[in-house]
Amino acid sequence: MKVSILMGSPRLQGNTAELLKPFIEELKNLEAQVECITTENKRVHSCKACYRCQNELDTFGCVQQDDMDDIAVKIKESDILVLATPIYAWYCTASMKAVIDRLTYGMNKFYGNKGKGSLWRGKKCAIIATHGYDRQYGTEPFELGIIRLCEHSGLNYQGMYSVRDEDNLQSFQTEEAINGAREFARKLLK
Repeated sequence: MKVSILMGSPRLQGNTAELLKPFIEELKNLEAQVECITTENKRVHSCKACYRCQNELDTFGCVQQDDMDDIAVKIKESDILVLATPIYAWYCTASMKAVIDRLTYGMNKFYGNKGKGSLWRGKKCAIIATHGYDRQYGTEPFELGIIRLCEHSGLNYQGMYSVRDEDNLQSFQTEEAINGAREFARKLLK
């Protein structure tokens, strides 16, 4: 099983990265192939909504010259997409949002005259989030947005695992946080 993780934190050694450690370790223990794509390290322009990608029915097809083609190929080749992000102001980070916007257009061929379909239909999609507010208040807007993206794209939403930041990095190093991340990895591979 191939798993692509979009890691959206600008802090590469921060809370989200810490929560991902046991999650990725468990995926690898279960012999999954894991590709972690750090959005902060990628050159991704915002979507221009030009619709030119809609004329390329079998490929991502964006005319912008940046790292999105490579990201789209990795996601298209995977079985599971995991969106790992801190929640800032009730949504994912700006770098992850740019990637999500571009994927929504380039992977879904609904907007032009030529085709109807989704290049990533049937893939599993899940969220790993870190947040400051309580879970529902802090993460609900982002989770709802991803649920709607999954419905629109034909992705199979698998849920969210999240941990609240109550004690900085230590919040993500507790036995409960680590075991929860491992269990979420096992759930996704079922």
